[in-house]
Amino acid sequence: MKSFLPVLLLLTFSAVGQEQFTVHFDFDAALANEASQQKLSEWIKRNPDAKIQKIYGYTDLTGNNVYNLDLSKRRIQYVYMELKASNINTSDAAKKGFGESEAVAEYNEADRKVVIQYAKPAIQPAPTPAESLEVKPTTNKPELVKSELSKDVTNAKKGDKILLKNLNFYNNEDVMLPSSAPVLRELLAMLKEHPKLKIQIQGHVCCEPENKIKLSRKRAIAVYNYLVRNGISKRRLSYISFGSTRPIYPIPEKTEEEKTANRRVEIEIVEN
Repeated sequence: MKSFLPVLLLLTFSAVGQEQFTVHFDFDAALANEASQQKLSEWIKRNPDAKIQKIYGYTDLTGNNVYNLDLSKRRIQYVYMELKASNINTSDAAKKGFGESEAVAEYNEADRKVVIQYAKPAIQPAPTPAESLEVKPTTNKPELVKSELSKDVTNAKKGDKILLKNLNFYNNEDVMLPSSAPVLRELLAMLKEHPKLKIQIQGHVCCEPENKIKLSRKRAIAVYNYLVRNGISKRRLSYISFGSTRPIYPIPEKTEEEKTANRRVEIEIVEN
């Protein structure tokens, strides 16, 4: 009689666990709030071998069906880019926006989400020996490394302008690219580090010779709202829009990189 043990072992090692993780969003936002960004980053660190199966986006009942469906898709794109940037396996991920179709109420925080369904190996790597995790004592004090933005602010004078590098937007949208999240967190940390600092947030657009004041204003407000939601006093902030009147690169731009650079936000030092 033949043994089936090798077959059983093969099935055990190829089995995967089906799980899900949820990312939450503030009202009308396609970029996760700071708390959810932190939780997503922690999840990614804990699950580097996860294989993403589905990324589903949802909204609450506020607004109309068409807008909410688009918003749910933008939330999916944000999460997808965060996962991809961290080398999480998204090659076979199914992405679908449900808009408000499964929402229960207006302004309901629980409805504003992206659900990630994923699989991970049932057989986990052997735990690292505890002794290898011990931090060896050192006589050298760690050097505090200041961010480039913090250095710029520290050296700036009243009236100086500082470009928020890598804080960019989708074309014709006031929705920030997923890659903008670290810049927002850096700006927030800088304002908390310098409690007397007051800034003016200046919005810009690309691509069009005409002056799109409304769009650039919305971009400035998007940054303003993020800072206010995360505890920065409105008395320290103001915003203004310049449309396409102050491009970094001449309009019409020659490359997509130039267009992205022109869709930007700068800050001006009002008081420090």
